[in-house]
Amino acid sequence: MSKIKKEQPRGILYKESGFDHISHSRYFPCEKLAFFIEHYWIVKWDLRGQEPYDQNILSHPSVHLVFEKESSWIWGVVSGKFTRRLDGKGKVVGVKFRPGAFYPFYQKSVSGFTDGKLDFTEVFDEDTKVIESQILDQKENNRMTEEAEKFLINNLPERDSKIEKINEILDVIKDDPSILKVDDLTDRFMISKRTLQRLFKKYVGVSPKWIIQRYRLHEAAEKMASGFADNWSQIAMDLGYYDQSHFIKDFKQIVGRTPKDYLDNL
Repeated sequence: MSKIKKEQPRGILYKESGFDHISHSRYFPCEKLAFFIEHYWIVKWDLRGQEPYDQNILSHPSVHLVFEKESSWIWGVVSGKFTRRLDGKGKVVGVKFRPGAFYPFYQKSVSGFTDGKLDFTEVFDEDTKVIESQILDQKENNRMTEEAEKFLINNLPERDSKIEKINEILDVIKDDPSILKVDDLTDRFMISKRTLQRLFKKYVGVSPKWIIQRYRLHEAAEKMASGFADNWSQIAMDLGYYDQSHFIKDFKQIVGRTPKDYLDNL
């Protein structure tokens, strides 16, 4: 039985609103798949008689395999804000790969479908409709994740040691707020900037600079949601910006609102 993941997800915008008729559950993978998979996620909604709901997400540097009736895709990293409109009644089962860990399945540069998607059959030699039914026809969440695991285990590639190095670097970016530029990483890991950029482009699909900025924007959104938003200059400085105007510009470019407008709509 899959173990539920209880920690709060990062990157969901306006997550205090619109969830009365929407459920979002996450589950850890089995030990055999933990090298490749971060978690499974299941979203169910019943908005019949309700207004459609736009789910907005500041994406992570991960590829997602998404199973939905007659609409299963492999989604690359979304460099901006990802928006999905939920309407009527439905459910989606997703597989979130660890950063870089989809590459062994694909064996091509993941940057080729950043801000895009791949057809299921471009990667897996399986009947899409059959796999969809095996997963989505299950009534219990655990049964859906078990069916997804069977499929993945049947298509498991060899492990690639570069994935551990990539995730070691990402853990430092997430956990150490002093990492504000790519040079901080090259110094820490004794790797050239060019080598680091090539590695991330091929395996992750986005640059180290993008990842640093994205994780800092996650921090900013969390600070605002927790009520720490009365000093924009301090927030900008904490996130590595030289002044608050650049922070506000980047936040608006990605989220679609200024920090103040975002805060007013929480």
